[in-house]
Amino acid sequence: MTQEQYRHLLELIVNSSAKQQGNFAKTSELVCKLLLQQFDVCAVSVWLFDEEFDNQNSVEPNEEQFVFCSKRPISSYFSANVTHTHLSRNEQNWSITFDFFKQLKQHRYLSENPHVKPEYQILEHEFYVQNNVQNTLNVAIRINGHIEGVLALDSTSPAPWTHEEIQLVIQCADQLALTLATRYSYDKSEQITLLRNAAEHSDQVVMIVNLDTLKVDYVNDAHQKVTGLLRSEIEHHSVMNLDVLRNHPDMLSVFTTQLEQQKSVIGDIKINRKDGTEYWLHYHITKFTTEQGNDYALVSSQDISSEFEHKAELEKLAWHCRLTGLHNRAFFTPKIDQAKDGVLLLIDLMGFKRFNDTNGHESGDLLLIEVARRLKHFAANHHAIDVARVGSDEFCILLASQYCEYELENIVNKLMTNLSAFALINRQKVEPKPAIAIVDIATVKDKFSPLSCADITLQHAKKQSFEHYQFFNQQILAQFINNADIENDLKSAINGRQFELYYQPLMDLQQHQFIGAEALIRWNHPKKGVLYPGAFIEIAEQCGMINSLGEWVLENACKQLHLWQHKNVNITMHVNVAARQFFSGTLFEQVWQLLNRYRIKPRSLILEITETELMGDIHYASHLCQELADLGVGIAIDDFGTGYSSMKYLKQFPINKLKIDRSFIMDIGSSKESQEIVSAIIAMAKALNISITAEGVETVEQEQFLAGMICDHAQGFLYSPAVRVNDFNTLMISSMAKH
Repeated sequence: MTQEQYRHLLELIVNSSAKQQGNFAKTSELVCKLLLQQFDVCAVSVWLFDEEFDNQNSVEPNEEQFVFCSKRPISSYFSANVTHTHLSRNEQNWSITFDFFKQLKQHRYLSENPHVKPEYQILEHEFYVQNNVQNTLNVAIRINGHIEGVLALDSTSPAPWTHEEIQLVIQCADQLALTLATRYSYDKSEQITLLRNAAEHSDQVVMIVNLDTLKVDYVNDAHQKVTGLLRSEIEHHSVMNLDVLRNHPDMLSVFTTQLEQQKSVIGDIKINRKDGTEYWLHYHITKFTTEQGNDYALVSSQDISSEFEHKAELEKLAWHCRLTGLHNRAFFTPKIDQAKDGVLLLIDLMGFKRFNDTNGHESGDLLLIEVARRLKHFAANHHAIDVARVGSDEFCILLASQYCEYELENIVNKLMTNLSAFALINRQKVEPKPAIAIVDIATVKDKFSPLSCADITLQHAKKQSFEHYQFFNQQILAQFINNADIENDLKSAINGRQFELYYQPLMDLQQHQFIGAEALIRWNHPKKGVLYPGAFIEIAEQCGMINSLGEWVLENACKQLHLWQHKNVNITMHVNVAARQFFSGTLFEQVWQLLNRYRIKPRSLILEITETELMGDIHYASHLCQELADLGVGIAIDDFGTGYSSMKYLKQFPINKLKIDRSFIMDIGSSKESQEIVSAIIAMAKALNISITAEGVETVEQEQFLAGMICDHAQGFLYSPAVRVNDFNTLMISSMAKH
């Protein structure tokens, strides 16, 4: 080739649109075509090394580090006499040796016979043999001294490459290197543009801070949206202009110290904007160093005020009563348990359930809101530590222990007066009836729960004749200790066989013979002797053991009834059922099993439940009573007349018997009103075809009045107290002998 031809060839490459656009693949294709046309060669190829090789090359790997490096063909052109069966194989990745790389690094190009030094080959050795390649020229494509690939020429002529030919190929390789550099520059520029656009369009604040000058070199538009500060106020200005450092200047040393230790700085912080509004910011700061050795911090942050507001709302819902806005029991109980002193006031609204049921839940809620308002006002005036709603109609106030007993009593009297003042609820004047328990926390701390002490004290307060408030004292403490002992002993009493059933007979007033027995539990306490239900039933309900106790009573009563029926003793068995046991969801299953296990005759087992408890859930109760009736089990309403059931509700239940409360029976001889009440109850029962039993009959006069009113049955000390089973058997034998 002449110099003019060389120059023309280079001009075609330099002036090509592919080179100027940085299109390396098309530029390689052009170079291969031109060299194949101008040189006596059989093949021209352009190869690029993969990224792994680039990394190794950039750190000047030694022979121990250099294992292999793959290469991929960018463009390959062959003369007409070269078979094309190698094209598909040339498209594969092959590996080169460290010697090949080392020679390229030192000499820029390699001109060798591939049959003599096969380690310097680009294509497979088979290709060189089949196409009689006698000479190869491999020229490195370099950018800033780093080898990116190879321009390879293969010739069938053994003649060495001339200096001019080598220089032309080197210049072609340089043009390929420039094309590749242009492509890298375009790629890098596009990456920078993409990153900047991504940052600009991000909802998160993105910021770059020069750690040497502590100035903000870049900040995106999201910063202005979050803080309200103009970009011109922040970019290229001191970091102290930022909200976070303007509010917390001491944080700068914390940030820089952690960054110097190569730690990421992550956190949430509450900040005030310049206009005074508040917001929560989550920040994440990392340090990086540029190629020039400059230290910068990449700051990403976002406004998380909505998350904190949502969290605060969830906490409010978790720790506050939705109706009154006061703290709830879950929040207040740990505070009381942690308190070492102070005065606990427990306030209960007596008669609230009746008011709620009579006037509706809306009126009940309005009353609770009004009481809560009064308590908040009282708490604020007396600098209370906290005020909470801890139950349906129960409230607590925690006062500091700065009052003497006299002052405290005056404060409680003021609270009673304030709470008792009438309230206008749905245009109706309502007078709340508070009961208050007062507990000095220091006197019970580390011994008992203050709330438990207040609960017991509140029961005493409700029993007061006039002012319904009560201070926790030694007498109540003694009762509390006794109840605590009872609760503890209850846990082992059932397994220890300490319970026993006594039986009180029921008298048929017309036939004057015993027709039934009521099973009544007694506790043979190893230290306290025989205990009646009043000493432990309420405690069993409070500690959650009433169901276990009720199941024991029911099973043993059925077992005894089975023994009597086996001996042809024809009586009914009455068993009391607690409200919690009745509504437990397991009563039907237990009764069904017991009826089958002990083969109880129909209508011989009667379950007793008080009318107040029965009205707790009328829909559930009526459904369960009907299911029990279908099993042949009788239902009796105990203590009738003391609750608030009506004839409308009684008609919904398959009731077999009403038991008139003893409080009406004991006054029959002296109270005209009691006589009229008892007469009315009996008449109502007759109208509904319900059997009637009078409880607490102790005199012949009472018996005669009841018999005259055609009352069906009676029970009481006139006939017998509750006795052990052997004594009851004796009574039955005696009764049967008379008839």
